[in-house]
Amino acid sequence: MTTSRQRRPADALPVDTPLAPVISADELAALERVQQRLLWLSTLIVHHANYVRPNHDGTKVGGHQASSASMISILTALYFHYLRPGDRVAVKPHASPVFHAIQYLLGQLPEDYLPTLRSFGGLQAYPSRTKDPDHVDFSTGSVGLGAVAPAFAALAGRYATAHFGAPDTRRFVALVGDAELDEGNVWEAILDPALAGLEHLLWIVDLNRQSLDRVVPGIRAAHLKRLFAESGWRVLEAKYGRRLQALFAREGGAALRQRIDEMRNEEYQALIRLPGAELRPRLLGDDPALAALLADVPDAELPQILANLGGHDLEELLATLAQADEAPRRPTIIFAYTIKGWGLPIAGHPLNHSQLLTTDQIETLRDHLGIKSEALWASFEPASPEGQLCTAVAQRLYGPHEASLGARERLAAVAATIPDDLEVLATGQTSTQESFGRALMRLSEVPGLRERIVTTSPDVSVSTNLSGWINKTGVYAPTEEPDFESAEVYRLLRWQRGPSGQHIELGISEMNLFMLLGMFGLSHELLDELLLPIGTVYDPFVCRGLDALIYGLYAGAKFVVAGTPSGITLAPEGGAHQSTVTPSLGIELPNLHSFEPCFAVELVWTLLEGLTQCCDREKGRATYLRLSTRPLDQGLLEPALQRLGRAALRRQVLAGGYRLIDRRDHADHPASPVLQLAAAGAVMPEVVAAADYLRREGVAVNVLNLTSPRRLYEAWRAGDDLTWLIPPDEATAPFVTVHDASSHALAWLGSIYGAPVLALGVDAFGQSGTRDELYRAFGLDVESIIKAGFAAVDRMLVPTAGW
Repeated sequence: MTTSRQRRPADALPVDTPLAPVISADELAALERVQQRLLWLSTLIVHHANYVRPNHDGTKVGGHQASSASMISILTALYFHYLRPGDRVAVKPHASPVFHAIQYLLGQLPEDYLPTLRSFGGLQAYPSRTKDPDHVDFSTGSVGLGAVAPAFAALAGRYATAHFGAPDTRRFVALVGDAELDEGNVWEAILDPALAGLEHLLWIVDLNRQSLDRVVPGIRAAHLKRLFAESGWRVLEAKYGRRLQALFAREGGAALRQRIDEMRNEEYQALIRLPGAELRPRLLGDDPALAALLADVPDAELPQILANLGGHDLEELLATLAQADEAPRRPTIIFAYTIKGWGLPIAGHPLNHSQLLTTDQIETLRDHLGIKSEALWASFEPASPEGQLCTAVAQRLYGPHEASLGARERLAAVAATIPDDLEVLATGQTSTQESFGRALMRLSEVPGLRERIVTTSPDVSVSTNLSGWINKTGVYAPTEEPDFESAEVYRLLRWQRGPSGQHIELGISEMNLFMLLGMFGLSHELLDELLLPIGTVYDPFVCRGLDALIYGLYAGAKFVVAGTPSGITLAPEGGAHQSTVTPSLGIELPNLHSFEPCFAVELVWTLLEGLTQCCDREKGRATYLRLSTRPLDQGLLEPALQRLGRAALRRQVLAGGYRLIDRRDHADHPASPVLQLAAAGAVMPEVVAAADYLRREGVAVNVLNLTSPRRLYEAWRAGDDLTWLIPPDEATAPFVTVHDASSHALAWLGSIYGAPVLALGVDAFGQSGTRDELYRAFGLDVESIIKAGFAAVDRMLVPTAGW
């Protein structure tokens, strides 16, 4: 329990001076009864799911009664006293039963849902924005991510205030288990300068000194507090309850405090579980001052007094929360000392993380809390003090508020400004990454849209072609900063920093990138202000931030991310910088559209589609663009553009693919075997060259440019036979798929009609070399594609050759 006590007004009080009450005795009594009801309901929610509800398949249901109990007082203080309209809270994952019980008492959740924890269509195991029936601000469950999500939401709030005058009164609160602070993503966020000085950010640490399997050995609180303080946070604590503080203020109280402060976690947890008669000699030892101090404390009360921690003392919590709002405002963390399993017979047990109360223990708890057996799920009578408190809190937090008025109108107005097309250089040799930078410059000229776009990058802005956009819009900072380098005539990038900037530069942390995109991508829901976030990242390092990317997608965030450059096409950079699995992620991750454009116009259309998706808050998805630095001859697109026309080509690009080369445009012999060369992205020149050779050798070749294998796959799964891409008269034609990525990403194409497939791709780690050398090594060069084409045709003509 060792820690350095933060200086508080109470510390300066003379001996025997009582602490001033934070609220009236009647208000405190009502809050106490509310938290007792929350303890009962949250415990019963888990108990019912495991022991009462039918479980036909015998699968373990689970739940966390002890972790919920440790948060009871903190959540009571927050929701029934501290929170204001518009405040956003990330609830500790394992405390979800307490959150749902609160929503029930506040009239935001029907009683019918309380027995449905972890059942299909019921209350989720962990708070979910998209799957829980009541309103959840932040999805939690991935350890550590729920802690930092409110930090990036607070950054979005500060940005929205600077750009659109959004109210700056919202507070963003994260309820964090102390073991969550082991997660690296927590410290990546805390150390990023972009998150410095957030005035409306509050973290509350449930410091119960236990992890999943053990009591955490040793003392870490002082070290953690120092780390946060050195990072510019206000550090507060609710360590001891007011009963213990009163003892500390008496003669000999300093010795008691020193004894508890210097006690190891394991000893403290063991002592509070002992009967008073056994506890007393182990606590006092040979210290006569302690013996005198506690002489008038009955044995029966001694364990309860020793366990009187600040995280379970409502007055202490409310006083500490009030300190969090004191000027000057800055990010604040409260270390609230708690007992895991508080109020339950498993309190403080070292293995109580997944431990469940028995039916007998539940009955004993019901009797102790005065719950009637015929009204297990009862709330409060409306006329009672607790019922009146719940009504008042519900009206304050969930009644109609002006902040949300006009949000939908603004959303519709922004959506209407998104053009169908942009004039971007689409001739000669250019890459999709270059086209991305040019498209952003064109977007900066669209009034009503440009203001809503915010870009971000983890220290790779220049190398991902954001330079033009940043030079034009500037870098966001909460205050205007001088540009000391503006005098450099040949400076490529002017980092003009100030509140009007529209780019947020992060440190080298892909986890932070996706957390920012996720929270800015929920700005409409969290802030009533639409932001259109666009991020760039080196494509191989998408996997570094994968946990945060999945978190954002699960929460329903809408954003655009460009992964660039990609594949072994990034040849000299070596295997560590050559991505292979990212297209598969683009196909498989839920709530995501993915595109791998080949030509400049495809890039423009897919980027605009991504922004359009951001404006569809009901059915829209996030968008992933896989781009390349390889310059491609834009003239390769001209035959398809002439054949289809711009409008039809755009429709097919967004649908997932089109026939870049159509065999029907050539005078092939009617008996020529048909071959489908299907490819995506940067390898298209090799595919076109191979197709030309094969056609001269008597093979009728189609080249299918697959701009979005994801959309094609979903259309096929939905019942579309893709006849506009592969007509029925080509149903049996074999495929050769070519992709600068894992070969299996396109191998499913043969399943459409049951046609055979030879899949060319990158199924081993790359290495440094020239592009030609690497393409040859992995079978993506022209000669390898030609050989695969002949092999596919031969095997169709001679079935006994096999596949």
